Amino acid sequence: MKENFVRRPGRPRPVAVAPQRPAPPEPAALAAKVRTMTPSMTRSMQRVAETVASDPAGCAALTVTGLAERTGTSEATVVRTARMLGYPGYRDLRLALAGLAAQQASGAAPAVTADISVDDPLSDVVAKLTQDERQTLTDTAGALDLAQLEATVTALAAARRVDVYGIGASSLVAQDLAQKLLRIGLVAHAHADPHLAVTGAVQLRAGDVAVAITHSGRTVDVIEPLRAAFDHGATTVAITGRPDGEVTQYADHVLTTSTGRESELRPAAMSSRTSQLLVVDCLFVGVAQRTYETAAPALHASYEALAHRHSPARDR
Repeated sequence: MKENFVRRPGRPRPVAVAPQRPAPPEPAALAAKVRTMTPSMTRSMQRVAETVASDPAGCAALTVTGLAERTGTSEATVVRTARMLGYPGYRDLRLALAGLAAQQASGAAPAVTADISVDDPLSDVVAKLTQDERQTLTDTAGALDLAQLEATVTALAAARRVDVYGIGASSLVAQDLAQKLLRIGLVAHAHADPHLAVTGAVQLRAGDVAVAITHSGRTVDVIEPLRAAFDHGATTVAITGRPDGEVTQYADHVLTTSTGRESELRPAAMSSRTSQLLVVDCLFVGVAQRTYETAAPALHASYEALAHRHSPARDR
């Protein structure tokens, strides 16, 4: 969420409030949390995080000293890792590990899958990708803040104009959201060019919505236009895999995505795109429900206008 002391022009300075501590992640979301947070951890913290995710049953039986010895780290590192993963302390992490181990034993939560190897047959590639994509979607749905989603849908449904920012793989998701909103009658633009994005952002006002899509949460070419939109009074939204990323400082609403296991043959852009598209689809359906009286005719009109392009050519 945005910082408490950022001020928009023409608006009263907000009163500082003590931030509420978010609830610890559910056991099934622990592996997803590890995947999301590991890149920003120190190497010693990464060892702790990867160890607990790969062997939750074994680690749940260890004291903080035992886990520190197993990972070749310190007790302080174990506690810092637990807190970075969203748990108040090691005791809470240990309880989550026990819960995850029980779910995996019952088949309710799948174990972490193996990375794709260069010599894997295509049948294994399909199986591993399918499992990882399924887990990514499940993790994203489980971690999605429904209150934030509801607030974003409300803002989009009433928006005068919607600008969406994304670079690289995220630009494809930005285009998908914009074209979906266009089909139900909203004025929406996707910006992949950072200069045009900022140029458009400074034209936004209250009643407009700006959406930034960045898995890392630190893509400058996405943060700059969102900040400009924020400063000019637009409602701002961040779709990101890093709820602690810089982009969230300028977001009224934050929608967190998950990501699958990153490997040499499966970069983060692949799995982050999957989770981003799920969030986009949830937003689209939510907005279409809210604006059904206008959305339904708009969808029908666009379908009819393009139907001839999808039909076999007729003899003239």
